[in-house]
Amino acid sequence: MDWLLNNPIVQDIITLAKPATFNIYFALASIPIGFPLAVLLAVMKNSGNGLVSRVARVYIYAFRGSPLFIQFFMFYSIMLAFNLSHWKPMGIDHIVMHPLFIGPLVLILNTSAYAAEIFYGALRSLPKGEMEAAQAFGMNRWQTFKAVTWPNALRLAWPAYTNEVVFLFHATALVYFTLPVINEQKDLMNKAGELFERDYNVFLHFSVAGLYFLVISMAIFYISGLIYKRLCAHLDTGAAFKLKPNYMR
Repeated sequence: MDWLLNNPIVQDIITLAKPATFNIYFALASIPIGFPLAVLLAVMKNSGNGLVSRVARVYIYAFRGSPLFIQFFMFYSIMLAFNLSHWKPMGIDHIVMHPLFIGPLVLILNTSAYAAEIFYGALRSLPKGEMEAAQAFGMNRWQTFKAVTWPNALRLAWPAYTNEVVFLFHATALVYFTLPVINEQKDLMNKAGELFERDYNVFLHFSVAGLYFLVISMAIFYISGLIYKRLCAHLDTGAAFKLKPNYMR
């Protein structure tokens, strides 16, 4: 057992376990708010009201058109600029200036823009006949959206949205590259960089960090596959995540 615990790979896996929880936290804190915000933006962009649609388009373009790295710097600078005049007098500077707050905030704004474009594409792809059939049954706009539009749009958008969730999780590696590290709050890449500075073994530390990203991404794909199977249950597609690839076509 001692030889196993003394193995450098095992030691790295144990050491990077805690930092991995920070990456998971940033993703889990962003998705519950980013998802409904993305749906709202998609509906706004698809709206017949020109002003509402234009507001959503500008928001989506701004966050999709600028690098996430710059967005972290920009929002941290804004928070820093308002710290003495607003946050500190209100006694909330220790909250709004904290990476555990700014990180999810920026990720929410960023992922909602990308996911909104996915949901918007799904809304535009829906057959008009289904909406017309719902209206023929006497459904109002909200009932049509709830019973027909949204379930079908979600089913169409889910595979692409799954990719966005994985990209969001990967993007958590940028948080502590742009925001200050407080105490021992280091994520996978930050901690791997710290270990690298001790022995300059780049292949070991960053490979183990990459392994964590790979395993957690596989878990995301698996859970999303189960959800997608549930969404498509009435279609009997048998859609599910498969670990075994198809080599024969």
